[in-house]
Amino acid sequence: MRILAIDPGYDRLGIAVVEGNPSHPTLIMSECVRPEKGMRADRLATVANAVTAAIKKYVPDVLAIETLFFSTNKKTALGVAEARGAILAAAGIASLPVIECSPQQVKIAVTGHGGADKAAIANMVPRLLILPKKKRLDDEMDAIAVGITALAFGLPAR
Repeated sequence: MRILAIDPGYDRLGIAVVEGNPSHPTLIMSECVRPEKGMRADRLATVANAVTAAIKKYVPDVLAIETLFFSTNKKTALGVAEARGAILAAAGIASLPVIECSPQQVKIAVTGHGGADKAAIANMVPRLLILPKKKRLDDEMDAIAVGITALAFGLPAR
């Protein structure tokens, strides 16, 4: 199964393509998209365009996205919710099934512990698959972790 995995964001969008099975995942690509500061509509268009381009280039079987985690910063939560909408719309236009992964599911799939922190996830991801050497932001590592989780937890919701 080939998965386009997304860590949704308004300022930074983590994108990864992972394929294989839970015991032997393979990373095809990963990146962090950073829309330029400016008009909200333009930033969301950048998010949607990045996802659409990845769908066209990598032809995934499903799109996996992390569910929204509400923090105390409502402005950040609103931006992430809007980015999720742009991502889900791109998946819908491409008729791509969607798997939604909760933060706790990601922590369990990658570390085996639902209370793990970002450092534990970043430490485990390179142990679960081969990562080409490059500097990665948290958002990119999180997208890879979402892809691993989707392989572990399976079928998309319809």
